[in-house]
Amino acid sequence: MSDNSSVSLPSPSLPHPSAPSPALPSRRLLLGSAAGGALLSAASPVLAAPALAVGRKPAPKHPAAKPAAKPAAKRPAAHPAVPSDAQAAAAIKAEYLHGWNGYCAKAWGYDELKPLSGGHNDFFAPGHTFGLSMVEALDTLYVMGCDAELARSRAWVEAHLDPAQDVDMHVFEAVIRVVGGLLAGHLATRSKALLTRAREFADRLLPAFTSSPTGIPYTHVNLRTGQVQGREVPLAEAGTNMMEFGLLSRLVGDSRYYDASLRAYRAVLARRSALDLLGTTIDAESGRWLDHTSIAPNPPADSFSEYLWGGGKLLNDAQLTQWYRMLTQAVQTHQSDVRGGLPWYHPVDATTGARTGGTVQSELASFYAGLLGKGGDLARGAAYFRSWTAVLERHPVLPETIDYATFGVVDCGAQLRPEYANSAFDLWRLTGDASYKAAAWRWFENMRSNHRVAGGYTVIDDMRPTRPVLGDLTPGYWFAENLKYLWLMFSGTPRFDYRAGILSTEGKILAGVR
Repeated sequence: MSDNSSVSLPSPSLPHPSAPSPALPSRRLLLGSAAGGALLSAASPVLAAPALAVGRKPAPKHPAAKPAAKPAAKRPAAHPAVPSDAQAAAAIKAEYLHGWNGYCAKAWGYDELKPLSGGHNDFFAPGHTFGLSMVEALDTLYVMGCDAELARSRAWVEAHLDPAQDVDMHVFEAVIRVVGGLLAGHLATRSKALLTRAREFADRLLPAFTSSPTGIPYTHVNLRTGQVQGREVPLAEAGTNMMEFGLLSRLVGDSRYYDASLRAYRAVLARRSALDLLGTTIDAESGRWLDHTSIAPNPPADSFSEYLWGGGKLLNDAQLTQWYRMLTQAVQTHQSDVRGGLPWYHPVDATTGARTGGTVQSELASFYAGLLGKGGDLARGAAYFRSWTAVLERHPVLPETIDYATFGVVDCGAQLRPEYANSAFDLWRLTGDASYKAAAWRWFENMRSNHRVAGGYTVIDDMRPTRPVLGDLTPGYWFAENLKYLWLMFSGTPRFDYRAGILSTEGKILAGVR
């Protein structure tokens, strides 16, 4: 990789705070089945796609899977009508509370619910809890108007969340889940205690950045001792912290958090190739690329660019936005692949641009449709959303990974991922097009039909209709993301600023809470 100095790197100082600017004017009913479903109106950006030839964030930790009590529901032959906004919002809130009540009944005070067994899961380390699902849920409970549940969760977090536990913390997850959740909770409730907890957490994560010779953060840090480990850093983990750290710096008037994040970005971007592409894994101590493959928008590179756009928008930082556009242009130039009229992305060698992989795509990459739209390329964003809509037409729920050349399943898990709904929300907010609401509603119905159990919602370890197998976990992010996007689409809540609201990769509302 060459050190390209043509793009200037700013000095590490916090941008002047100002009110968030309005959403960009151009910014992750459905396609009919090529085998038998009629194509609907092509006037909509979601529906305007040709018929296809028949063919087709790390996974959450959970215990051994149990057989499903019933097979995964098959998709209906015809698309059901979308209910009124009021009816849809009521159904969405009811399902959120179904999951929430399951957590409160069986896993209150712990990180995550195991809804089949009625147990709980420690997300970060065995024997250590951070009340993760509560932290993830704070701003969702607020915008849904669940004020009693919010007050109860806030009281637990303020009284019991311990940021000084003797545990090796995954920095990436801690930033987007815990620090982000506390900041969003603070913005929703104006609780000074939540802001204090966020700062305490960030202070204990900072050694991962400041101990690094390059500024690229180590993957883990012990919250009590500050000891760091994990020098082999996936790309997303090197940069997915600017939104939370930048906002924290603004709120408390201390630039250390923003400066640490910016230093990490500078270190990585200085090592981009002459093609403006980035590798997949980098050494935090030497700065050498350990994997030269450019795999974006797939994990583990996905949110690196997302936070350049999000940080630029949230912090009014033009340099971050410039970097986003540079990297996005490089991906579009060197990694685009069109199959059956639908766009996808293949991996390449970041130095040469030569194709290095096949046609596997992660469901996590479906967020990229919304990001492209927000970043100003609405046409590409809408097209990539159609790609994933076509996948949803072939399967009862979106598999973890697919072969986009055949639409066949590569990884048959379905981990309650929110990325498709995220893109539907982003694109709907940009365009006002009702087809994105129809797509989101279809996704919601599929989730309700296949993931709902008596104790809440659970992941699926094998979503193939011939032998579906349920897992036993409600991931904490389900309380932060999945139904928040749908609620905001259908409820018209006055508690969210639809014009200026900005959400993190974990669905935390970091600007726009009313």
